[in-house]
Amino acid sequence: MANTAGRSSRTRAVVLSGVLALAGAVVTGCGGGARDGGQVPEAGPHPQAARSGRVSVVYETATVAPQDRQVVALIRKSGVLEKSADWVNRTLTLPHDLVVKVTADVPPGVTDAVTQPDGRTIFVPPPFLAEIEKAFTDVVKTVERPAALTAAQYNTDDLTVLSTEFIFGHEMGHALQRQFPLANLGLEEDAADGFASFYTVNEVGPGPSLASAVLFDEIARKEGRPTLEGMSSDHPVTQQRAYNFLCYLYGSDPKKYQGALVDSGYLPKTRAPLCPQAWAMLDYGWWTQLQPHFSPAFTARGDGEQKEAHAQLVAQTQALAERIDEIRRSQ
Repeated sequence: MANTAGRSSRTRAVVLSGVLALAGAVVTGCGGGARDGGQVPEAGPHPQAARSGRVSVVYETATVAPQDRQVVALIRKSGVLEKSADWVNRTLTLPHDLVVKVTADVPPGVTDAVTQPDGRTIFVPPPFLAEIEKAFTDVVKTVERPAALTAAQYNTDDLTVLSTEFIFGHEMGHALQRQFPLANLGLEEDAADGFASFYTVNEVGPGPSLASAVLFDEIARKEGRPTLEGMSSDHPVTQQRAYNFLCYLYGSDPKKYQGALVDSGYLPKTRAPLCPQAWAMLDYGWWTQLQPHFSPAFTARGDGEQKEAHAQLVAQTQALAERIDEIRRSQ
């Protein structure tokens, strides 16, 4: 995680090719190609037809190589994939089943977590998880712990689990976009990152965003200067993604994260004033996109969340206007 107030002079971690693919690959990173026709959402705030799609997580242990068994066992024991799946099953009514496969039996060319174009399968290759684990093994040895992460969290296992939870949230975002399908006002990769922040900040806490910012900061350092391929990718530039994760987290509770993120120099003071409104817009946006697909049991709560998110967006937009006026007057 970049500290703009002063970077560590220690040797940076080496992030191997499997993790690098997460940040930059267009075809294998998050799934390419045309989407299926899907089921068009019905008019009105909630769909009328019942849907029965469920999310399930499958560990194909027979495919896992010996060197990858430890990290697969770590992720399985943590339950982070199942936790996200359970949230979708409780909250939403999918038009189709979604199977999450932790398996080495993946489509040709797939090296990292990938959502199929129809949104019905997410592949999580064990070697990809092992690359993340290896990256954090190096990080905890060579990189000073950011203030936002507790000492108890700053170890290889916890950082691997937390970042996997965020990365899986990104893939779940793709799956939801493709199954319903949802309308994007920008690149799908931005929206998938946004869902990862939306889900983890609301349902899990700060850990996944912080761990992923650390990971993506290391990926960016390994990449070095941006290349034509990186700049032209449908993914945002890697270092920018790390700052986006931190911005949404800070914006969700500025008072709580002011010291750990802004005062400590990890989130630039030039970016921080924009983040409360950015988070409010993201939060309202995802609640609104998902509202027509709430499950019957979640509808009352979901409608309340969407209404509250709208009120926060109105308030934060007004506050942003006032902050901008102050900034302009001080220039």
